[in-house]
Amino acid sequence: QVQLEESGGGLAQPGGSLQLSCAASGRTPTSGAMGWFRQAPGKEREFVAAILRTGSKVDYAESVKGRFTISRDNAKNTIYLRMNNLQSEDTGVYLCAVQTINGFRIGLAPWEYGYWGQGTQVTVSA
Repeated sequence: QVQLEESGGGLAQPGGSLQLSCAASGRTPTSGAMGWFRQAPGKEREFVAAILRTGSKVDYAESVKGRFTISRDNAKNTIYLRMNNLQSEDTGVYLCAVQTINGFRIGLAPWEYGYWGQGTQVTVSA
């Protein structure tokens, strides 16, 4: 089993920044990605960013490219999401996830991820 613990959410003003962290414990897969999804009230869960567990390949949703940066610290089994220039549409619950299907590439769909954290709330409001 894999346990994921997110932290770093909160309230930010438009144009502000936040950094999320996700620490994984347990028997994490050695291939595939760790990533972030988000879900706003009344909307489906959507891909935000992910990073492969080996190498440097990353992927971002078009809506966050140039504003968000995902990184990882393998020694700590932790990934981070630096979010700059936050906008109101970035509001939602951000969930960390570990990919368990199609591990040869970065998964973009929630069904490719078998382990999920509880989520952390990000609210962008003036």
